[in-house]
Amino acid sequence: MDTPPFSFQFPYASPRLPIFARNVVATSQHLAATAGLRMLAKGGSAADAAIATAITLTVVEPTMNGIGGDAFCILWDGSKLVGLNASGRAPALMTADRYQGLDEMPGEGWGSVSVPGCVSLWVELHRQYGKLPFADLFEPAIRHAADGFRVSFMVAQQWDRAVARLKDQPGWAAAFIPNGRAPQPGELWKFPAQAETLRQIAESGGEAFYRGALAAKMEAFAVEGGGALRASDLAAHQADWVDPIGLSYHGTTLHEIPPNGQGIAACMALGILENFDITGFAPDGPEVAHLRIEAMKLAFADVHRYVADPKHMDVTSAQLLDKAYLKSRAKLINTRKAGQFGPGTIPKLSGTVYLGTADEHGMMVSLIQSNYAGFGSGVVVPGTGIALQNRAAGFTLQPGHPNVVAPGKRPFHTIIPGFVTKDGKPLATFGLMGGGMQPQGHMQVLSRIVDFGQNPQAAIDAPRWRIHESGDLWLEPTMPSTTAEALQALGHTVVKTSWPSFDFGSSQIIWRYPDGGPYLGASESRRDGAAVGF
Repeated sequence: MDTPPFSFQFPYASPRLPIFARNVVATSQHLAATAGLRMLAKGGSAADAAIATAITLTVVEPTMNGIGGDAFCILWDGSKLVGLNASGRAPALMTADRYQGLDEMPGEGWGSVSVPGCVSLWVELHRQYGKLPFADLFEPAIRHAADGFRVSFMVAQQWDRAVARLKDQPGWAAAFIPNGRAPQPGELWKFPAQAETLRQIAESGGEAFYRGALAAKMEAFAVEGGGALRASDLAAHQADWVDPIGLSYHGTTLHEIPPNGQGIAACMALGILENFDITGFAPDGPEVAHLRIEAMKLAFADVHRYVADPKHMDVTSAQLLDKAYLKSRAKLINTRKAGQFGPGTIPKLSGTVYLGTADEHGMMVSLIQSNYAGFGSGVVVPGTGIALQNRAAGFTLQPGHPNVVAPGKRPFHTIIPGFVTKDGKPLATFGLMGGGMQPQGHMQVLSRIVDFGQNPQAAIDAPRWRIHESGDLWLEPTMPSTTAEALQALGHTVVKTSWPSFDFGSSQIIWRYPDGGPYLGASESRRDGAAVGF
């Protein structure tokens, strides 16, 4: 593709404004958003729109999710809130012995591949709440894969960044850089093999993926490469309906999927923050940022120690969310100094692409889907377009830890759809993708709305901080310099980032007006996304 006579630099702020409509889709790539909107226009439910959007995202944003990934959702069906955990488990052959000599789980290759679950979410969500024929939901994605689509700017940047990491992984280069490089912004990308795979999934209702020809191809490639995945693991997989957990924060409740996900960290951090009066402070000031950061650090300390597949945890979600316990943790925060925290002693009595949809009948869906580290493991099954996730990297190799790798076990998971209610009524579909940034973003955005009355668009456009895995505090370049300097003075090791950065996540919100009013749809500018509606 010829290079245009201009640069892709964006030196000026370009704020987005929210939309108002009776039917809304919001996600991180505009073609996927319009795919969902088409289903709503055809008379489909918010669930139909969510599934079509999710399927299309595997094609138009392959850098963040794929057919071989995992997914979760929280859904308001018109009368109650329900959750769906479609994360995959470790294959039967994935024992700790396979990783002897390693200090941690691998992040690429077959050793990082767990059973993919997102296809099961599409199937199960449609079975329970779909109105349109299942195959209809695949039409936009299949057309984009077969006929091609123009690669959007942020997706092109992410694609290029992945080349060095994944070019030598089995099948990745042949599938995603057939010309030896990533596609440029605006370049036409076609993937006929992925289109054919989606056709098979659509026509078989998912059976081809878990029990048919596609399962056989995944097993054959795993055997060839020394991987643990087998067709029997795929056939044994199932998505599980679960009750969302939640915590009330100043009268507004944030709901998350329960463990094995890290959503509980956002709830815990809000429960700790609730013990401090932050009214009167500036929403972007250092006082508020410091308290939020310290609350998040405390929550992470517990989550990284205790959260795993719930069948293997030695504490419950209720114990971690006990407000008396969270109050005791809040007492460890020094308002004048950054702290270093370990996990607490839990009272025995008492962790991507995101989309939201909402329809005029009151159904609202919060859905998240991911391959984990960009394209995932880098393993791509030849001739299928199935890029397999690296979710097994979420396990630990520490003996005795509740999250130690074991056959049939779900790993600690980073992707978390959120949902907000008040007085038992739905307020918002809410999510913020981005690995370990996700609960941090959930807490920051909801606090801005609840504590400072910022509208959803402003709340997701606001500058963010991130507690990095290294322990350093990363700040977006839009963070006020006075706040950055004050946080440094409090003892935080501040790292200022440059734009564009993919380290602070991307959020979408659909907010429901009361008494039959419209939905407000907000999509932030850190990705190529859009909120659309009618």
